[in-house]
Amino acid sequence: MARHIYSCPLRWSDMDAFGHVNNVVFLRYLEEARIDFMFRLAPGDGSPSFSGGSVVARHEIDYVRPLVHRHEPVTVESWVTKIGAASLTIAYEIKDPDQVYVRASTVVVPYNLAEERPRRISAEEKLYLQQFLAEEPAAA
Repeated sequence: MARHIYSCPLRWSDMDAFGHVNNVVFLRYLEEARIDFMFRLAPGDGSPSFSGGSVVARHEIDYVRPLVHRHEPVTVESWVTKIGAASLTIAYEIKDPDQVYVRASTVVVPYNLAEERPRRISAEEKLYLQQFLAEEPAAA
């Protein structure tokens, strides 16, 4: 099973009054990683996959430890834990080599923007997602 790796820069504006990354900002980091992951298949090769849109149906996030500002980026690892007919679940860890800051998951629903309704996952999308399919790791 492969994991998608995204190097996410920390911005000074990400910090809260206590000097660490604000809890809401972690959702932005997950969004950046998810978009990078899902759109790797679509535009470059002319594939329509995932380019029609998607919506977030659910987020779940566990804050493991605070992340303070620094110049080095943090790593966001993403993988798929479930592929349904019309939804998928992406799991994440926001981490450094020696520690995890956040564990999270997102349920994503492919969406047909023109018809304004959810759609099924295509065979091409499913094939791409299966490269990253694994069970969620046990919480540490």
